[in-house]
Amino acid sequence: MPDLDSEALDFRAASESFAPVRALSRRDLETLRLSTRHQGRPVPTVGGLLLFGKNREREFPDAWIQAGRFAGLDKSRIVDQVEIHALPVRAVEEAIAFITKHSVHGAEIGPVRRVERWSIPPAAAREAVINAVVHSDYAQRGAPLRISVFDDRLEVENPGLLPFGLTIEGLPQGVSKLRNRVIGRVFHALGLIEQWGSGIQSMASACRDAGLAVPVFEELATRFRVTISTERGARPVRDKRDEAILACISGSAGRLTNEIATVIGLTPRATRTRLARLVGGGLLREIGTGPQDPRRRYFPAE
Repeated sequence: MPDLDSEALDFRAASESFAPVRALSRRDLETLRLSTRHQGRPVPTVGGLLLFGKNREREFPDAWIQAGRFAGLDKSRIVDQVEIHALPVRAVEEAIAFITKHSVHGAEIGPVRRVERWSIPPAAAREAVINAVVHSDYAQRGAPLRISVFDDRLEVENPGLLPFGLTIEGLPQGVSKLRNRVIGRVFHALGLIEQWGSGIQSMASACRDAGLAVPVFEELATRFRVTISTERGARPVRDKRDEAILACISGSAGRLTNEIATVIGLTPRATRTRLARLVGGGLLREIGTGPQDPRRRYFPAE
């Protein structure tokens, strides 16, 4: 960001974030790509300003998190809300604290020990929030990151579709492509990200361990949403298009994505999102060489 100088970064905030890991020097700002040289002088990078900018929301007005707890299954009645404008490292903790506040805590007495249970698995909530912060498209205008807690689910939504070449089907397999490399590098250095591509798998594992369905991933208009159900053993909700997909595939010798898209009136990309959810819910099975296989076919689950 050549119009700014190095003073646009809050070095004290960056040092405090890194304090539990190591001492931070001014030279580290360039090593971490928080700043770079432009015409012989240090200037902040976009990632640096998003992470530790003193006036970050002046440049990126939607780089904050809106969180709400809603009564029931829709957004008709809100019972608690908060706007989180802290720097991303701190914002992640505040967002997770909000989710935890509205998670039901209990315990199950097993044969050997007492097992703590949360309605929303903390590990899954953590990964969902971190993924949203790391992969948001901060160039978009109009809406911040959103966290919505309902009676039956948690939704974490961020601006930006999946980066080019990455698909919904590839996410559970650990396929990863960073949109914001500087944010990813810093979060990795701080231990917020363990290894590239592991967040989605960790999220799914935490849900399975809690007896919940695996998370649902969707692309909606220009945004990406992760939904974590809090109902153990609940059947996935299906709408008319889901039913149309199942009817289209039933009794067939397998259908291609494009064929299904034509029948239900959606784009192939939107159709793939629905197919991945139905496969994850055990309603369909797929045969192909991988997520990018154009000849991959879908069949009724046996």
